[in-house]
Formats: sequence, structure tokens, C-alpha cells
Amino acid sequence: MAGEVIEIGDAEFQREVLESKEPVLVDFTATWCPPCRVIAPVLDTLASEYKGRMKFTKLNVDNHQRTTEEYGIRAMPTLLVFKEGKVVKQIVGAVPRAKLEEAIRPLV
Repeated sequence: MAGEVIEIGDAEFQREVLESKEPVLVDFTATWCPPCRVIAPVLDTLASEYKGRMKFTKLNVDNHQRTTEEYGIRAMPTLLVFKEGKVVKQIVGAVPRAKLEEAIRPLV
């Protein structure tokens, strides 16, 4: 089921990520990035499965450079997991679903 991943930008980052009561995965992505397109359906699936326990978001690095620079994003996709407003996990690259679940399961 698609549509569970929330598209955010610089303006929504504080509210949707840093102030979130639940853990948040932020996918720093770009439309021109082939590995980003590969991992997107996996994130959609996980977002559906973890709904209510973890929020999944994506931020386009080309359109929202302030947040991208603030977190030192240099490669796409970079996935940052936030809990209580702090980065608790970083995953770089299009990793397999099992590796993603291994990273997020302890946080929910």
C-alpha cells in the first residue's frame, strides 16, 4: 500500500520530525537517484507495516537544501532515524529490507 510515506520539506521538518512523539525515518532522496527509486517501494511497504509505531518521511535534497546541509547529507539515499528529536541511526545506500528492519525494529 503506497502513500504512507509523508513528503516533507525544510518548513515541515521541525514539526514532522524533531517534534514527533514516535520515531521518524527520514529518506533524504532525489528524483535523479536510481538507488533512491529502488528503495522507495520498500519504504512504502515498511511505512504501512509500522503505521502508528514509526513515521516514514522523505525529503528531496534538491528542493530542501537547508535541512540537507544541516545534517551533512552527501550521498543518496541517506536514511536518518530520529527518536525524541535526535538522530539515533544512519543508513546510507539502498540496503535490503532485512537490514532496514534490523535497524528500526529496536526503536519501535
